Amino acid sequence: MAEKPKVSPLKNFVAGGVGGACLLLAGHPLDTIKVRTAARPKAAQYVLYTGTYDCLRKTVSKEGILGLYKGMGAPLAGVAPMMAISFFGFGLGKQLQQSPEFKLKAEYAQIFLSGCLAGVFTTVIVAPGERIKCLLQVQLSGGGSKYAGPWDCAVRLYKEQGIRSVYKGTVLTLIRDVPSNGLYFLTYEYLKDFLTPEGQSVSQLSTPRILLAGGVAGILNWTIALPPDVLKSNFQTAADGKYRGLADVLRTLLREEGPKALYKGFNAVFLRAFPANAACFLGFEVALKGLNMVAPSW
Repeated sequence: MAEKPKVSPLKNFVAGGVGGACLLLAGHPLDTIKVRTAARPKAAQYVLYTGTYDCLRKTVSKEGILGLYKGMGAPLAGVAPMMAISFFGFGLGKQLQQSPEFKLKAEYAQIFLSGCLAGVFTTVIVAPGERIKCLLQVQLSGGGSKYAGPWDCAVRLYKEQGIRSVYKGTVLTLIRDVPSNGLYFLTYEYLKDFLTPEGQSVSQLSTPRILLAGGVAGILNWTIALPPDVLKSNFQTAADGKYRGLADVLRTLLREEGPKALYKGFNAVFLRAFPANAACFLGFEVALKGLNMVAPSW
C-alpha cells in the first residue's frame, strides 16, 4: 500500500464539518422518507405508506417540497459538528495507532478500528439530534402538530422527563454507528487505494473516483446500519412506556411484521446513501486540500 501523507485530527475536524454540511443538503429529503416509512404505523386494515414512492408522493402532495425538509433544523445544527467529530475521531484513532505503544500490522484493521472510534465520538451529538429529528419527521403538518420545531421539541422533552428523554435511544445509536462507521471509513479508504492509478498518489484521485468511493462507502455503511436504525426510529418515536428496551422493540417488530421489517425504508436509504455520502467525502477532500494549502503546518 502506498504511503499516505499524515493528516492532523484538527484538519479532519474542520474538513469533516464541511463534508457534513454537504451530506445533509444532498440527503435530508430521502432521510425524511426513510424515517416515515420505517416508523409508519401499521394496523390490520391500514398502512399509512405502502413504500418509498408512495411516501414521497403523499408528503409532497400534502405538505409540499418543504415537507421533505421537516426536522432539518436539528440535524443542521448537529450534522456539521457531528461529521467534524466523526472525522476528528477517525484521524485521532489513526494517530493513536501510529504510536509506538499501539501498532497493528494490518493498516486496514487500523482504519476499521479508527472508524469505530469515530462512531463512539459522534453518539453524544447524534443521539439527541436523532431523537428530535425523528419526532419531527413523523408528525404531519397542520394544527395538530405536537412540536413547533427542534428547539420546542428539545425543551419539552427535557421539561417533561429530563435529560434521559432527550437521549432516548442512545444504546441503539451506538449499536448502529460503531460497526457501521468502521465499515464506512474502511470501504472509502480501500476504494481510494484501489481506484488510484499505479504510480500516482492517492491525493491526486479525480473527482468522479472520489464520488464513487464515497457513494459505495455510504451504501455499505447503511447495509449493516439499517436494522438497528429501524429499531432506533421505532423506539425514539414510540409513546412512552410502549417498549421496555431494545429486546422488546426487536421482539415486537419481528412478531408483528417479520424479519423484513428490519429493512423498512430500504429504498429511501439506498437512494440517499450514494449521493449524500459521495457529496460528504467530496466536500471533505476539497476542504482538506484547501486547508493543506492555507495552513500546511496544522
